[in-house]
Amino acid sequence: MARDADILIVGGGLNGPCLALALAQAGFTSIVLDAESAEARAGDNFDGRAYALALASVQMLRALGLWDGLAPNAQPILEITASDGRAGEGPSPFFLHFDHHEIEEGPMGHMIEDRFLRQTLLAAMEAEPLITHRPATKVVAQETGGGAGVTLEGGETLSARLLIGADGRQSGTGARAGIKRTGWGYGQTALVCAIAHELPHNGIAHQFFMPPGPLAILPLPGNRSSIVWSEREDRAAEIMGLEDDAYLATLRPRFDDFLGEISLAGERFSYPLGLTLAQRLVDPDLALIGDAAHGVHPIAGQGLNLGLRDVGALAEVLADAKRRGEDFGAIDVLERYQTWRRFDTASLAIATDAFNRLFSNDNPALRLGRDLGMGVVNALPGLRRRFIREAAGLTGDVPRLLQGKAL
Repeated sequence: MARDADILIVGGGLNGPCLALALAQAGFTSIVLDAESAEARAGDNFDGRAYALALASVQMLRALGLWDGLAPNAQPILEITASDGRAGEGPSPFFLHFDHHEIEEGPMGHMIEDRFLRQTLLAAMEAEPLITHRPATKVVAQETGGGAGVTLEGGETLSARLLIGADGRQSGTGARAGIKRTGWGYGQTALVCAIAHELPHNGIAHQFFMPPGPLAILPLPGNRSSIVWSEREDRAAEIMGLEDDAYLATLRPRFDDFLGEISLAGERFSYPLGLTLAQRLVDPDLALIGDAAHGVHPIAGQGLNLGLRDVGALAEVLADAKRRGEDFGAIDVLERYQTWRRFDTASLAIATDAFNRLFSNDNPALRLGRDLGMGVVNALPGLRRRFIREAAGLTGDVPRLLQGKAL
């Protein structure tokens, strides 16, 4: 039967377009169904949102031909420090310090603003004849079994061999397929903003663990940094209700003065923190990627990187199946993707959950134990290097694209 495309991708955020571009390398046609309008995706105002891209994710963007356009607006992460403490008291004497010189491949990662990533992906999709981007398009129903079909708001139907859900933690694609989720909330809210500061950050990312939750200070180009600040839900609601000056006054004791005077450099956001995992990643003719498959605590800054690893693995599985003449929508093919990604996803979910529980408290015994643990890791170069390579996405069974290789 005639189909509208090889693959339908529901979700036009970041992972969906990246998957479409990766699949185009292997000759797949795709339609990206994006609930957001083209104007919203292409907006050029700096709103404070940014991502920490691991080295492996940067290599993937390079393999997709995107990195040269992104690099001028990216900030290399040259060092990472992690310390424990309380607001207004400064860090404990025990800390972790990672330097990019300890690995051979270069910076551990880069910070990139959301707007630049979105704009680059939109332009790349428009330039690729194998991809059709459908903005302001909502899926209201779907069918799978011998192929995939969706019904759009307004009644239009589309068909393909495979349906991909890249539509976030509340994935409608997963829900319509009857895929249940496992997870829980942390009673924490992430407060997100960007700040301008008086002194240079020197490419250093800071993670400050405090009893209510961690504070990440992530370097952006120029004298600016992205802030991801975790607080208990009730206190976070109070802080979000403050005027800008009062918000900054609340942040300053947690931030310290190592970057001099600070001011807001974009909008303020907040979102609840929790763990959510799809109980399976595939069905016949269907697969989930990114937050539709898993949502983890931002304590390690690995959310987008985890999704891009999904993209690399699924694209490789589908491309290899196509080259072998297999039915790429068949469940036995899709289960290779699920098997590949399940361990990595579960491991990171367990790790982020454990780190958050270990560090987001003021128990004296736990404080002593974690401070001593950070001191031990910091004193052992081999163990420190292992942590750096893990954070950079260079360990495990890494998909070809994340090694910087084409499909």
